[in-house]
Amino acid sequence: MNGFSKISLAVLLLSGLIAATACGSQAPLLSPAIAPLNPAKLGAVERDVTYGTADGVALKMDIYYPKVANGPVPAVVYVHGGGWTKGDKASGAGQRDIAELIARGYLVPAVNYRLAPQYKFPAQIEDVKCAIRFLRASAATYGLDPGRIGAWGGSAGGHLVALLGLTDVSAGFEGSGGYANQSSRVQAVVDMFGPADLTVGFEGNKSPLIEQVFGTSDHASQIIKQASPVMYVSKDDPPFLILHGEKDNLVPLGQSQALYQRLASAGVPVALIIVKNGGHGLMPVGGLITPARAEITKIIANFFDRYLK
Repeated sequence: MNGFSKISLAVLLLSGLIAATACGSQAPLLSPAIAPLNPAKLGAVERDVTYGTADGVALKMDIYYPKVANGPVPAVVYVHGGGWTKGDKASGAGQRDIAELIARGYLVPAVNYRLAPQYKFPAQIEDVKCAIRFLRASAATYGLDPGRIGAWGGSAGGHLVALLGLTDVSAGFEGSGGYANQSSRVQAVVDMFGPADLTVGFEGNKSPLIEQVFGTSDHASQIIKQASPVMYVSKDDPPFLILHGEKDNLVPLGQSQALYQRLASAGVPVALIIVKNGGHGLMPVGGLITPARAEITKIIANFFDRYLK
């Protein structure tokens, strides 16, 4: 795939605050024949579907069915934030994007994952990867195309989808939730203000939070390095769209800039949108945000259209 189309790039440039690169290529994924989605399910929502089991915990997702479907549909998985210690699949910064995505024909599974401090990292990324494997194993049930799966999330959810996009089985994050014969790789990622290099100290990874999640307060420890998305960038990574508020005091803009630079240097299709007056969660700080939140939703949907349709 070669970068953004002229149309989608023009949309991104409306903010006047974008740095982007578009290069590299990926071989198309071939998918088996899948029966179309049952029309009776269009626009429906299934709550608390069990997608796996880990440590005796039933892992749950809500499945939002597309409002339109012509054959097998692409899926975009939503991963909530909350500092890895709280939050829910029905909340978070990305919830407002779901309506646009299902209107455009996406199946949208929103996942819960085990939370710290009861469950230390890598439990969180193991669960998200399990959700992807479950969806591939259940492609016929949900009428989805297993070769067209994306993911998006904000804050801790942004961190997890970045890891999801950048790591393969060699990272050791597959876990034991189930469906080991399926791939957990995704084909497109939207990372909203997620931590990318946890070896760098900042407000959002201070103790006691970092100790609750990762079991250490030492930013130079091996587990902190293993949890940092920037450590896994390679030329075969999927396209990334990164969004970050310029006035984010919890996860600083430099985190997303560092990930952007690594991806760009590796030749991965990537765009970084810096949201003017955006704080953490893209909440307004000192003025209206630019692009506006409704426009950001469309930018996210256009990105997935570019790479999953």
